[in-house]
Order: sequence, then C-alpha cells, then structure tokens
Amino acid sequence: MPHSVPSVEATADRLHSAAIHLLRHVRKEDAQSGISGAQLSALSVLVFAGPQTLGALARAEQVTPPTMSQLVNALEKQGLARRKDRDRRSILVSATAEGRRLLQAGRRRRLKRLARALAALAPEKLALLGEAADLLLRATAAAETEQAGDDNRRR
Repeated sequence: MPHSVPSVEATADRLHSAAIHLLRHVRKEDAQSGISGAQLSALSVLVFAGPQTLGALARAEQVTPPTMSQLVNALEKQGLARRKDRDRRSILVSATAEGRRLLQAGRRRRLKRLARALAALAPEKLALLGEAADLLLRATAAAETEQAGDDNRRR
C-alpha cells in the first residue's frame, strides 16, 4: 500500500508540536543559569548575533522597547551585558565575557540533555533526523529571506 504524502499544513503542525516539546525538554536545564528565560533569550541574541541597538534587540525578541530596556537593565546588573553609546541617538548593547560564558554553559547543558534523548535512536534514524534538521533550517532561512524582501518592498 503506497504511503500518502502529508499536506504542508499537517507537516507544519507536526513540526510545530515537535519544536514545542523539544524546547520544553531542553529548557529544563535553564534554571541552573540563575536568570529568567526572557533574559537568556535576549542574551542569546547578543552572543550569537553580536551587539544590537536596544530597538533591534526588542524587535528580535518581539517585545516592546521598554520591556527590552528592563531586561537589559537586569542583565547589566548581573554583569552579563553592557550598554555603550553609539552616538547621541542610539545605544549599542553587547554581551560581556561573563554573559558569553553563562550562555555557552547553558547551551552545553541543553545539548547534553538532548544528546541523552537522541542516544536511544538507531544510527539510521539519527542520520535521518540530522537531514530533517538541515532541511528545516534551509526552509526557514529561505522563508526569512523572502519575508525580509517583502518587508523592504513595502517600505
């Protein structure tokens, strides 16, 4: 009996559910960081994307600038981020060395937890999952590029 091809919507639904469960699974390691999930997320942007203006960081995290300002204040108080005047109108926020260390340690804990779960898979299933992850990364990157082009055309 031939396999039916799932619809794009059904596949998107399964991937969405899997992503939520995956994130919940690895987030259990985040409590050890000593900072909130929102602070970790903002710090992650600073570590992996580099210094950002407060506005760009707020957009990346999909929060309002006042909310991001509060998050950055908390990160600064803990020595995890710093603000630097770029010019009279904008401030650049960057991760400190301590912020990078904290985030990298958390990433290692998350990856270790995920690796323990994946260790139960047969090698061919693990390879298939790796290929699927690559496909998903390419598809979402292409969609982001297309969206950015649409946004630029609307301006």
